[in-house]
Amino acid sequence: MRDSRWRAWAAGAFERRRLMLGADAYATLVMASLPLSTTATAILLIPWLVILLPTLDTAMIRREIMTVAGGTPLILLALATLGTLWADVSWTERLWGVDGYLKLLCIPLLFAQFRRSPSGHRPILAFFVAALVLLAWSWALVLIPDLPWRGKSFGVPVKDYITQSEVFALCSFAALGYAADLWRKCQRRLAFALICAAAAFVANIMYVETGRTTLVIIAVLALIFGYWNFGWKGIVAAAAAASVLAAVFWTSSTYLRDRVTHIAEEVQLYETLNEPTSTGARFDFWRNSLASFARAPIIGHGTGSIPQELRSTISPETGLSSIGTVNPHNEILVAAIQLGAIGTIVLFVMCTSHLLLFRGDGLISWIGVIAVVQNMVSCLANSHLSDFTQGWLYVFAVGVLGGTALRLDLVKAAPERAVVEAAAI
Repeated sequence: MRDSRWRAWAAGAFERRRLMLGADAYATLVMASLPLSTTATAILLIPWLVILLPTLDTAMIRREIMTVAGGTPLILLALATLGTLWADVSWTERLWGVDGYLKLLCIPLLFAQFRRSPSGHRPILAFFVAALVLLAWSWALVLIPDLPWRGKSFGVPVKDYITQSEVFALCSFAALGYAADLWRKCQRRLAFALICAAAAFVANIMYVETGRTTLVIIAVLALIFGYWNFGWKGIVAAAAAASVLAAVFWTSSTYLRDRVTHIAEEVQLYETLNEPTSTGARFDFWRNSLASFARAPIIGHGTGSIPQELRSTISPETGLSSIGTVNPHNEILVAAIQLGAIGTIVLFVMCTSHLLLFRGDGLISWIGVIAVVQNMVSCLANSHLSDFTQGWLYVFAVGVLGGTALRLDLVKAAPERAVVEAAAI
C-alpha cells in the first residue's frame, strides 16, 4: 500500500514537472513572438495558460494576490468590472472597455510560475533574440533597396514604428546594463559585442523610424542607467554623454530633425487649418479627457465610456471629429475617465509596486526597472497598458522578471528553503 502511494506521488510529481517545463517553454515562445507577430502571441497565450494552471494550487495563487504587486492588478480589473454598472453606454462598449484590463490577471500567475522556476532568463533571452532578428530585418529593408517586399513602412517589417522603436529602446538599455556588468567582470569581448548591439538598436531609432515618445524614454533611461551604475555622479556623466550623442544624431540625421521640429508645425496646422496632425490632436484629446474627468472625478463615467465621453466634447470647429478617436492617448486618462480618481490611484500604486520589485542588484532587476519605467513614460502619450503588444509586453516583463527576482531574493535569504521548495515541485 505504501509503495503504491509512493508510486502515485512520484507519477504525479513527474507529470507536474513536465507541465511546468511546458509552461516555461510556452512563456518563452510568447516573449519571442511579441516583437514579431500579434497573431502568434494571441495563439501561444492559450496553451501557456492551459498548461500552467494545473501546476498551480490555491496556496501559490493566494500568496501572490496577497502582495501589493500581485493584488493591485486584480483590484484594477475588479474596478473596471464594477465600472460597467454605472457606464451609460451599451453593454458591448462596456465589455470592450473591460477587455483591455483582462491581461492583468496573468501577472500574479507569472509571479507564481517564475518564483519557483529556474528558467526565468530564457523568456528574456528569447525576446532579445527576436528583437535582434527584427533589427536585422529592419536594416535589410533600409540597406537593400532591391528587395521585392518593402515591409509595412520604411524600415518597419512588422507591426508599427512605435512598437518597433520602443522594443529597440528597451533592448538597447538591457544590453548596455549587461555590458556594464560584464565589463566590471573583465569579460570585455562579450561586453563589446553587447555595446555594438545597443548601438545598432539606437542607430535604427535615430536614423530609420522612431516614435517621439521613444526619444523621451531614451533620455529618461539614460539618466537611470547612469545612476544605476555610478550613483548620483553617474547621472551627470550620463547627461553629458547623452547630450554629446544627441548632438551627433541631430546633426547627422535629417529624419530625426524632421520628426522633432515638426511638432510645433503639427500643432499650428491642427489649430489654424484643422488638419488632422498627430501632435495637435493629442493636445485636444488631453484637454477633452480632462474636461470629462472633471465631470465625474471620483468614480468616473464607467468602463467603456471613453468613446461617448470624447465624442461629447467634440466641437465642430476643432476638426477633431475628422479623426474620430476613441482613445485619449494617455493611460492615466484612460483610468481617470472611466474609473475616476479611485482607478487612477490604483493604477499608480500598481506601477509603483512593480517598480519596487526590482530594488535589488543584478541584470534581472535592471531589466525590470527599465521595462516598468519605459511603460510608465510611454503611457503619458499612449494608452499602452490597454494595447495588445505593449500591454502584454508589460505583463510578461513584470511577471517573468518579477517572479525571477522574488526567487532570487528567496535563494539569497534562505537557500535551504529554496532547495526544499524546488524539490517539492
